Amino acid sequence: MTSDPDGLAGLRAEIDAVERATLRRVEPGGRAVAISAAIMVLLLAVTLPWVGDASGWDVLSGIANPADRVGLLPRMFGGVALVAGIGLSVLALVTRRWGLAWASALGCAYCVLDGVWAIWSRQTSHGSGPGIGLVLAVLAMAVLAVQWLKLALSRS
Repeated sequence: MTSDPDGLAGLRAEIDAVERATLRRVEPGGRAVAISAAIMVLLLAVTLPWVGDASGWDVLSGIANPADRVGLLPRMFGGVALVAGIGLSVLALVTRRWGLAWASALGCAYCVLDGVWAIWSRQTSHGSGPGIGLVLAVLAMAVLAVQWLKLALSRS
């Protein structure tokens, strides 16, 4: 006879459910401040000049001066920076999901490579070079990539 008068099986199932939910979460702690600050720097960088006099918003929206010959790479970097650096990072901070932390880490790391490529393309073109906003955006993405990678790898 296997009776469960005290409801231990139900309690064990509840404890297991809480454990599974805890394993899917990350606790950013102090890194949340660094990630939030990097997101704010990225938002600031988008308002600064990226190519010639064109700000990041102008580059992303396609209304930059045609004489600046912006090209595809700065636009691609800007799009990925908005999706990975702002969108995924904010979503991962709010939900604290481990999978989103990894997605943010990988997206931001890719974006850093994309940003360095965009800076390089501006330096080798015959147009205007990279603006301070583009460089600052790449640096903010590098900080985000490092913080997210450390957070995602910290789970045992």
